[in-house]
Amino acid sequence: MKVLIIGRGGREHALAWKVSQSPRVNHVYVAPGNDGMKSIATCVPISETDVEALVQWAKKKRSI
Repeated sequence: MKVLIIGRGGREHALAWKVSQSPRVNHVYVAPGNDGMKSIATCVPISETDVEALVQWAKKKRSI
């Protein structure tokens, strides 16, 4: 399973860290994320307020 977490703060970092430990999760993405998250997730350069771009990105990733 691929997971997209939206945000850039400490709560999102903690969530990404914990989710990344699940054997059910193949990949964690964080939008937009921050430098501290790069070791546990792929940061996606889309603002957390750009809902349309996030939806389009998620739909594209779902088909890959």
